[in-house]
Amino acid sequence: MAFDIPLLGLMAGDTKRRPASAKSKTSFYDVSMVSLDGKPVDFNTFRGKKVLIVNVASRCGFAPQYEQLQALHEKYRDKLVIIGFPANNFLKQEPGSAEEIAGFCQRNYGVSFLMSEKISVRGKDVHPVFGWLTDKKKNGWNGSAPAWNFYKYLVNESGELEAVFSSRMRPDSPKLTKLIGKPVDGEIQPVD
Repeated sequence: MAFDIPLLGLMAGDTKRRPASAKSKTSFYDVSMVSLDGKPVDFNTFRGKKVLIVNVASRCGFAPQYEQLQALHEKYRDKLVIIGFPANNFLKQEPGSAEEIAGFCQRNYGVSFLMSEKISVRGKDVHPVFGWLTDKKKNGWNGSAPAWNFYKYLVNESGELEAVFSSRMRPDSPKLTKLIGKPVDGEIQPVD
């Protein structure tokens, strides 16, 4: 399968990690969102858990990553919150309504992890969550916006942006899962 990704931002397999000296200027827990079903979500409820934020699009060549994200959600459910943020920023690959997006995710991948209302991840109308994730004045170190759909941002249990992963980095990659830690079922993850 050919993937439709420009040669911008992180390259295949790339990961950016938080420098040890980085300190957030504002709190991740101060931002919030509205879920795909229209309910407000307070990020304070995620304290003590890792949060994996992914900008998603149903018509993207990376959409099969929904299946891997769902598997992570099931495997790490007690220590990890996964949030999909549908966005139509790249080649209009998420044109659907909330109902269409929810139907696609459930029908094709059995998605039960948290999904946001459709938002923008870049530009003047960037959602506050992505405003925090991509502004080093706020998160302490990362100033790069997603270059394509299925960029992944891992926030640690203390609300610090821990790592940024390219679209081509599979959600079940050992580079990502080793930052999450041992899964709920006690299996040991391979380490690079």
